Amino acid sequence: MIPAQRNIIIIACIGLALILALSLSLSSLHINPFGTAGGITVTDDFGRNVTLKNVPERIVSLAPSSTEILFAIGAGDRVVGVTDYCNYPKDAESRTRIGGVSTVSVEKVIALRPDLVIGCRMNGKDVFERLQELGIPVAGLDAKDIDGVFADIMLVGKLTGEEANASAIVSDMKNRLDRIKAQTAHIKERPRVFYNIGDLWTAGAGTFLNEIIEIAGGDNIAADKDGYYQMSLEELIDKNPQVIICDSGMGGMSPAYEEIMKDDRLKIVDAVRNNRVYLIDGDLIDRPGPRIVNGVEIIYSYLWNSTDYGST
Repeated sequence: MIPAQRNIIIIACIGLALILALSLSLSSLHINPFGTAGGITVTDDFGRNVTLKNVPERIVSLAPSSTEILFAIGAGDRVVGVTDYCNYPKDAESRTRIGGVSTVSVEKVIALRPDLVIGCRMNGKDVFERLQELGIPVAGLDAKDIDGVFADIMLVGKLTGEEANASAIVSDMKNRLDRIKAQTAHIKERPRVFYNIGDLWTAGAGTFLNEIIEIAGGDNIAADKDGYYQMSLEELIDKNPQVIICDSGMGGMSPAYEEIMKDDRLKIVDAVRNNRVYLIDGDLIDRPGPRIVNGVEIIYSYLWNSTDYGST
């Protein structure tokens, strides 16, 4: 080999080594996806601007739904505080408790030194204001429907630097819903459905439950009224639901299920006569989070006796 060729090879090897060393050095750095020009500012569900300069490393969740979102998108390892009701996923149970959703201990939140708090309407305006006065960023979630859940997942993804994961989760949820909608879109005779939260309290128009029942292919007998209300026994019998779905209780048999099955006056109702009274984990559909589609799938399986769905 002539000297010139040898020198070229040596120079090329040195250059390649430098490139590899630089690549390894850069890959070991923590790249801030927020950039360096003042971070990011987002608008939460209450129309408030929330600014973060860096990716949050210590997050406190003030609602079970936001806890589920945080863990689902891959930010669970940064969650340091949750409410007493945050029981999913299992890892959330090991986090420090900061009180109930409507009884948040601001002192406990402050002690955790969060650089982001994610709350909801039930926390109360005072909690938001006290934390803000201390310079702690607080983002409020308040989804009104399933599209709102999608938007909240994306919002939390942006706040935590987990947008890619959030987008993937939302895409999967939409695909699963589209699959059900394709099956129920052209159904003309929908089964009459009553959802019993307990003591014949139910969900009317403008609620998540009503939207879920409609997507699953049912006709909610409570949809002629808005919001949540207590239906009378006489009205329930008169509307004669073909399917009754009961909110599960906290351990043991659900009181909502027992009050339907043990009341002799309801034995004339189609759902009871035909053994179409079902139980569902209320957390799946009461919490505006990633598992809400699981709830739709289960109710679909109850309405149409399908074995394609039903797993939680």
